[in-house]
Amino acid sequence: HVQLVESGGGSVQDGGSLTLSCVGSESTYSSRCMAWFRQTPGKERKGVAFVMSSRYKGYADSVEGRFTISRDNDKMIVYLQMNDLRPEDTAMYSCAARDGRCGSWSTYEYNWWGQGTQVAVS
Repeated sequence: HVQLVESGGGSVQDGGSLTLSCVGSESTYSSRCMAWFRQTPGKERKGVAFVMSSRYKGYADSVEGRFTISRDNDKMIVYLQMNDLRPEDTAMYSCAARDGRCGSWSTYEYNWWGQGTQVAVS
């Protein structure tokens, strides 16, 4: 059973930065695709970024160039560096993991989820 715990959320001003962290709990962490999703009340959860390796990453168009995803397999942590934050980035951000390759934004393809960390931009 994979456990994921997010941290790093908070309140920032328009144009500010935050770094989210997601700590995993299983030794097979390094073989899994890791991703960040976000959700606002009444709306569907949407993919933000995924990472398989340093050379295999993907971003939603809305965050391309502002957010950077990375992972440290030794520490079993995945990070989401968020720069130039905008009010529309306000959401609950959740970390997710799946077996197999990255590339999907479908929430149904991710097997494990964290509880989420709230980001508010004003």
